[in-house]
Amino acid sequence: MSTPALAPLRLGGCLRGALLWGALLSLVGCQSGQQKRIEAVYGPTESILEVVAVLRRHVDDDTYRFAPAPDFTGRNVYRSSLLRLENLERVHADALRTGHMDAVIQFAKARSLERLRAFDLAAEHYRSVAEQSATLRHEAIRSARTCEEIHSARQLGFELRDPLASPTPSNEQAEQDGPSPSRGQGPLPLDPDAAIASLDERAARLSALFELEVERHYAFVIREELEHNDVVRAKYFVAMRHALPDGQIRAVAELQRLIVRHAASKNLNRHMLDLADLYATLADEYTQARAPQSLNFDPAKFQELVDAASQIYQSVATEDGTPEKLEASRRFEAFLAFTLKVDRDRFTR
Repeated sequence: MSTPALAPLRLGGCLRGALLWGALLSLVGCQSGQQKRIEAVYGPTESILEVVAVLRRHVDDDTYRFAPAPDFTGRNVYRSSLLRLENLERVHADALRTGHMDAVIQFAKARSLERLRAFDLAAEHYRSVAEQSATLRHEAIRSARTCEEIHSARQLGFELRDPLASPTPSNEQAEQDGPSPSRGQGPLPLDPDAAIASLDERAARLSALFELEVERHYAFVIREELEHNDVVRAKYFVAMRHALPDGQIRAVAELQRLIVRHAASKNLNRHMLDLADLYATLADEYTQARAPQSLNFDPAKFQELVDAASQIYQSVATEDGTPEKLEASRRFEAFLAFTLKVDRDRFTR
């Protein structure tokens, strides 16, 4: 039989145990709630109208001059909207089985896909909407035609080869496998005139379409495609500069052309970095071909390349609020370290 003196001790022990257990449950509950919030960031939304309203707000955004708007998580609003719609279709399949919202969902997905450069898929979704909804039929058909025209224009010309792509199959294997769904995996054209002609044909098709869509949001989409076409052209000459007569001069000229033609683009700093990198590469290649210690080394030629690269790096490094600012600063420091090894007396300390 317990004595009265031990009762307070047992009571205190029970109380401490209850408090400890409550604190443990509270901690587990907080962790569980936090985990749910993290998992729900890209989870399916509870309302289709919520996704459509956010997407509709950004349909007319000028994504040529400005980067795509972020959603509340900081991710590309077009990509995140597409993910949320797909998750909604999967998780709420039973609630959506009546099909009343199919046209709205497909139309919203098409709007997202065209901003992600998947024009063929966007056109398929628009065609599906035209068959399902009389209200959206006119706009869906018109948008489908525009996306099909852009996709058709992109089939002209060529694309730069993916450096991580698998090797191109032989002709016999290609005939057995059928046509490849991706383009631009073969070698670059060796004839620069033929390469330019094919890219100019693509640009002409896109420019004609731009004149028809200048009052709609597709004007920004088409301007992005025209910029991409010029990027392919410039990078082609950079890649082929050792194989073409005056290839180094042509590569520099094409990158300068890209900068001038797209001075209003959101990618201007990126284009300028590409030009600075080319000057830096030329300076490095010059020191390998003409050792600085040899009499064949021309300090004046080397200095021209150094000045050109340094000026561009410093110009981009002054652009506050851009990711290229840090890149330019670090690349300029690395480039200066390289030049100091060539001739320490050329730079003040």
